[in-house]
Amino acid sequence: MLERLDQIEAKYEELQARLSDPQVTSNPDALRELGKANAEIEDIVLKYRRYRQALAEAASARQMAQEESDREMKALAESEHDAQLALATRLEGELRVMLLPKDPNDDKSVIVEIKAGEGGEESALFSGDLFRMYQRYAERRGWKTEVLSSEPSDMGGFKDVTFEVKGKGAYSRLKHEAGVHRVQRVPDTESQGRVHTSAAGVLVLPEAEEFDVQIDPRDLKIDVYHSSGPGGQSVNTTDSAVRITHKPSGLVVACQEERSQLQNREKAMRLLRSRLFQQEQERRQADLIATRRSQVADVDRSQKIRTYNFQQDRVTDHRIQMSQNQLPAILAGELDRFIDALIEKERAEQLAAE
Repeated sequence: MLERLDQIEAKYEELQARLSDPQVTSNPDALRELGKANAEIEDIVLKYRRYRQALAEAASARQMAQEESDREMKALAESEHDAQLALATRLEGELRVMLLPKDPNDDKSVIVEIKAGEGGEESALFSGDLFRMYQRYAERRGWKTEVLSSEPSDMGGFKDVTFEVKGKGAYSRLKHEAGVHRVQRVPDTESQGRVHTSAAGVLVLPEAEEFDVQIDPRDLKIDVYHSSGPGGQSVNTTDSAVRITHKPSGLVVACQEERSQLQNREKAMRLLRSRLFQQEQERRQADLIATRRSQVADVDRSQKIRTYNFQQDRVTDHRIQMSQNQLPAILAGELDRFIDALIEKERAEQLAAE
């Protein structure tokens, strides 16, 4: 580990020198790339230097304790040795975690798709609950959300809704939300007071920037049409809705959220880039294919990752066997306890595989 940290520190010092080179500072693209590489390792280097400092101070305190004849000063030096050694041990553990292979998409914004599954209208209403939960979670972290496309249901839920969560690190926090979410409650549509179980599927894609995915305009088929609302009624008398087909891959995306055709086209292109980016990653890494398919192979309530039980005021994440009460607070965006535990599980599995 120490050899690897020394190599990272040497690279950091090289990057620092290059970032002050006038030829780099006058080149925005080079400056951006080097700045990104510098930011990726800076925290590791600073923590490594603090770790070395703690070891040096612990050694100095031990030397002092061995040489000191005064009992009080000797005890003080021993206490300082123990404190610095404990700090070094903690920092070493943190450095081991920081050296784990990092998902290159972790710092990206995300595109989240929520699809109603089993349960009909109740599933669509639950999809709306999940959408608002992620909106509120994003607000808590200072991130912005924007709907890219949606298919509302008759009672105010969503048969399908796709939205962007824009903020650094959004993917690292939200990627664990991918999967089938199950709800158990008495629906508004239930007149007999019986508890129903339904499900909605969540897909989480890292947002792709233009430089991540190159799209040839000649590969696109772009259609425009009237946007429509629940039940199929027209909500716009102009051809503002946009459907884009990427002919080589067969991917189709559509957006009708804005009244402007230009804005709908821009949103649809963002969604297309992200889907193509994910598709390319899956081609490069065969195991990602199984991962993404396992997110929501079929929105079946038996394949759940999390259950929201309204009658018992309880949310259970089945991957980590964690249950929390205060379901309304969780639906209001208090997701960090689940997400933190899922990240810790992922790190523990990585450390065990080292």
